[in-house]
Amino acid sequence: MSDEILDKNNLKALVSLLSDDDREVLSHVQEKILALGETMIPYLEQEWESTFNPNVQKRIVDLIHTVQFESLKRKLENWKNDPNQDLLEGMQIVATFLYPDLELSKLKQEFEQIYYEAWLDFKPDIDPYDQVRTINNVIFNRLKFSANTKNFHSASNSMMNVVLETKKGNPITLCVVYMLVAQKLGLPIYGVNLPNLFILTYKQDDVQFYINAFNKGLIFTKSDIDNYISHLNLTPNDIYFQPCENIDIVTRVLRNLIVAFEKISETDKVKEIKELLQIVDNHAA
Repeated sequence: MSDEILDKNNLKALVSLLSDDDREVLSHVQEKILALGETMIPYLEQEWESTFNPNVQKRIVDLIHTVQFESLKRKLENWKNDPNQDLLEGMQIVATFLYPDLELSKLKQEFEQIYYEAWLDFKPDIDPYDQVRTINNVIFNRLKFSANTKNFHSASNSMMNVVLETKKGNPITLCVVYMLVAQKLGLPIYGVNLPNLFILTYKQDDVQFYINAFNKGLIFTKSDIDNYISHLNLTPNDIYFQPCENIDIVTRVLRNLIVAFEKISETDKVKEIKELLQIVDNHAA
C-alpha cells in the first residue's frame, strides 16, 4: 500500500469517488476501499452524512457492511486457530455480526460484575450440589436471568451483549453465562451438546451431574439424559453426556442464528452466517 493512498486527504478523495457512476471507476474505488479495510469506515461514515444522494448512501452502507463482515471473518478464523479459544471472545466475535462496535472489554466488565455477585456468596469447601445451588440463586433469583420463551428463535438470544442487557436468552447463551461465571469460581462446569437442548455438566473425578440453565439451573442425572435420548428415538452417543469444546459452542450458536434468520426470511444474513459456519465447522455444508 502506497503512502499516497494512506494520506488522509487522499482517503477522503477516494471515498468521494463513490458518487461516480462510471462502473469501471466505481469498481476500482470499491476494491481499493475494501483492501484498506476498517480504517476506511470513519471516512465512509463522513461521506454518508455529507451526501444527499440515496444511491451513494446505499453504496456506502453496503461497503461498510462488507468491510465489517470481512473483518469478522478474519477474527473468527484467528479465534478458531488460537489454541486457547477464549469462549467469551468467540461469543463477542459472533455478536459483532449485528453489533459491529461491540468491544470485548465491555463484555468482560459485565461478566466481572456477575462473577463478583456470585463470589460474595460462594463457599469453595461445600458440597458440589450446594455450590451449584448457590450459583443458581445468584444468577436466576438475584440477577433474574431467565429463559426467553416468548421469542425463543430471535437472533438477539444469540447476541451475548443483548442477553446480558435483557437478562433473557436461549439455552446455549444462558449456559455460557453460567459456565463462564462457574469456571471463574474454579468449578469444573462445561457445556454439553444435547440434541435440541444445550446443557451443562459438573464433572470432576467420580462426580458428574447435569444442569439445565434454561430451567433455572435444574440439577439432573445421566439417567435423565438416557430417558431424554430414548424419547427422541436417538442412539446414545458419548457427546450427549460429556463436555464439549468452546468451538462446538460457537458452532451451535451460528446454527441457531441460521434458524433465526430463516424464520424471518433474511436470506442475505442466512448466507453470511453460513459463511461464518464454514470457518468454524469443517462439516458445514
